[in-house]
Amino acid sequence: MTTPANLLTDHPELYEARFPDPERLAGRWTEDCLRRYGAGPRVLDLGCGTGRDAAHLHSAGRRVTGADLSAAMLAHARAHHPGPAYVRADLHGFDLGRGAFDAVVCLDSALLYCHTNDQLDGCLTSCRRALAPGGLLVAEMRNGAYFLGRTDLLDTPKTDTFRLRGTEYRATTTLTVDRTAQLLRRVRTWTADDGSAPVAQRSAWRLLFPQELRHLLAAHGFEVLELHDGPGPRTEPPWREGRPPGTATDADRLHLVARRTTATH
Repeated sequence: MTTPANLLTDHPELYEARFPDPERLAGRWTEDCLRRYGAGPRVLDLGCGTGRDAAHLHSAGRRVTGADLSAAMLAHARAHHPGPAYVRADLHGFDLGRGAFDAVVCLDSALLYCHTNDQLDGCLTSCRRALAPGGLLVAEMRNGAYFLGRTDLLDTPKTDTFRLRGTEYRATTTLTVDRTAQLLRRVRTWTADDGSAPVAQRSAWRLLFPQELRHLLAAHGFEVLELHDGPGPRTEPPWREGRPPGTATDADRLHLVARRTTATH
């Protein structure tokens, strides 16, 4: 292995091997949300990554634009998950056309890469600008409230092993809470049986709490329709068609559906 800027985003095939979704649970859950609230066909998948979810929404009949900052991810998406249009954009602030979309989708904690209040404001302002009046914001992310008094996911390394093209990879991940910055910090050390040196990668998610998220959304012109801890594509047990959304916000994941209001902001 080499030492790129980010091992996963620079190697999309590795990302898909590390985080498989053969049943396309994330895409199916998203499409269920969109149908339940009657969203129009134009969808922006913000932080689309390898394009798996964007392609699923495209196959469901949506007109999808996938946006990501990683050139490698976008190239992989165009080659392996065709159908959507793929564009480069920064979720901290983007302009893809005023009212150009009926829904903005932000999955797999992508929103939490907005670490500061300014970055969150930039993202939500951009999302509101991109949405037609009444358009939906659908997001799935870690739940900051879970870490209030809980330590079961913290400070203990967790190792996952998988194979890709004959090479066995081991990803050992440790999570810690930075309370001052309100971040969940992650150190992931990669080793492989091909003789390459270990690679340590560092990243972080913003810890957003449910009531804080409601306040931010209201301030940016969104009405929260759903905010709950599951079921969803990364919960246990996972979401399945026909399962109604929950009402609690206590577990590890948050699932959000919000509508852009018509009020002027």
